[in-house]
Amino acid sequence: MSTLAHTAHDSATMLRRNLQHMLRYPTLTLMIIGMPIVFLLLFVYVFGGTLGAGLPGHSGGSRTDYLTYIAPGIILMTVASATTATAVSVATDMTEGIVARFRTMAISRASVPIGHVVGSMIQALLGTAVVTGIAVLLGFRATTSPLHWLGAAGIVVLFTLGLTWLSAALGLIAPSVEIASNIPMPLMLLPLFGSGFVPTDSMPTALRWFAEYQPFTPMIETVRGLLTGTPIGNNGIMAIAWSLSITLVGALWARKLYNRDPR
Repeated sequence: MSTLAHTAHDSATMLRRNLQHMLRYPTLTLMIIGMPIVFLLLFVYVFGGTLGAGLPGHSGGSRTDYLTYIAPGIILMTVASATTATAVSVATDMTEGIVARFRTMAISRASVPIGHVVGSMIQALLGTAVVTGIAVLLGFRATTSPLHWLGAAGIVVLFTLGLTWLSAALGLIAPSVEIASNIPMPLMLLPLFGSGFVPTDSMPTALRWFAEYQPFTPMIETVRGLLTGTPIGNNGIMAIAWSLSITLVGALWARKLYNRDPR
């Protein structure tokens, strides 16, 4: 068996292991979708009437207008929410000794982090699908073609890959599961400091600069444009560049951490 085939076979085994853990312990999956759903309901039904009326081009806008505006941000918040589950899963393996045992077995070293990343991506994308479905039930409607939907899905998948590798690295540096559950918290808050809930034009200068140059804003604007037909500009290129950069940094960092001396 070639090295590539050996790695693929072992990675598939590790993926099955992680999917079984996901089914056995659904709490993390519920956590992934819980906070975005709370934010969705809170902002639409508590603040939506006021914020919807203040959207550019929506004078006298309704809660439905605001739902259409924030749905892309909530979708990407769900991806960020999944980083905690990934970090916790990786840290659990690292601190409970199972990885030390894996190191003594004739399995591909790359298969363990790959299994975690692919399994976490499946978990995150399932959570994203659930949150998107709830947004649709509340009244969100895409106004573009199915091809644009596929483009938006591609951006979400690519960004999910990057954040998953990054969160795997964060789980590897965490000395305990408790710390691993807290390290990714800033990623979950970034959509709030971008264009997810209000236009960046309404922000003070310093915060506006940060909002426009952090990775979530071009992601949100690209997904929003693909789903609702708003202008994308250069946000699509920036979204892809951010996703690829985060994926590269996260994967190399995770590989380096995993190959270091065991704890």
